[in-house]
Amino acid sequence: MADILPFRQPKAGEKHRGNTLCRNGHHKWAIDKERVFDTKQGKLVTRLRCRRCNAVKTRLL
Repeated sequence: MADILPFRQPKAGEKHRGNTLCRNGHHKWAIDKERVFDTKQGKLVTRLRCRRCNAVKTRLL
């Protein structure tokens, strides 16, 4: 016989976990060290990525 899996709808808190803060502009920025040199501007930049929603922001040094 097959195993019966219990299905339930996710609660609103589980469904939108971490997204409500970012939608209101409260990102959790962390330094992304993959790409340090920007070729268009020819300068060193600091690339910041949000831990919750993966939004990207760059800052010149």
